[in-house]
Amino acid sequence: MDALEIATGATPSCAVIWLHGLGADGHDFAPIVPELGLPSGLAVRFIFPHAPLRPVTINNGYVMPAWYDVKSLDLRQIEDEAGIRASQQAVEALIRREEAHGIPAARIVLAGFSQGGAIALHTGLRHEARLAGVLALSTYLPLPHTLASEASPANAGLPVFMAHGTADSVIPAAQGIASRDWLEEHGYAVDWREYPMTHSVCQEEITDIGQWLVRVLAAG
Repeated sequence: MDALEIATGATPSCAVIWLHGLGADGHDFAPIVPELGLPSGLAVRFIFPHAPLRPVTINNGYVMPAWYDVKSLDLRQIEDEAGIRASQQAVEALIRREEAHGIPAARIVLAGFSQGGAIALHTGLRHEARLAGVLALSTYLPLPHTLASEASPANAGLPVFMAHGTADSVIPAAQGIASRDWLEEHGYAVDWREYPMTHSVCQEEITDIGQWLVRVLAAG
């Protein structure tokens, strides 16, 4: 899968695979890297993959970068399970590639915004080897009905950072809160944050993300 890569040091010892939202591409979140305030001694490879082009039902079938099709404004009503699982496989391939480069899974964070966050959650909780954590921004947990049987024992209690805008009209905060509650009820350690914003990111959130990344990557 084609991706933009940014390394914060000469020899990265950890990685963040960061998935963009619907209609964007891997360049969308690249400018955030220098704003995270990561310490100079922490060399991280950021991988920003580009989603494949596909028709999106709620946008009248318009072809755009998307990790899966969106068939209804009610994201849980009719889910594109095949598309979600295809993107899961693509992210798994990126994890394997980082492992081949010498970065163990325990030093890899899966991150994403909106659709990308949904894929990060879906994949991270099912990945066979322990990861460093999952960063899920302005998103929700897809296919929750399959997770009980598919959840990876290695990632039980996986650190999860979830953040949402209180004025989000694209994915309402209530959907994020419901996903957080489900995860906590099933034993996952969710660091939940809310910010006075729409379907976007803000500087306070970026600062909090940087601090969380330092904690989970140091622990890994």
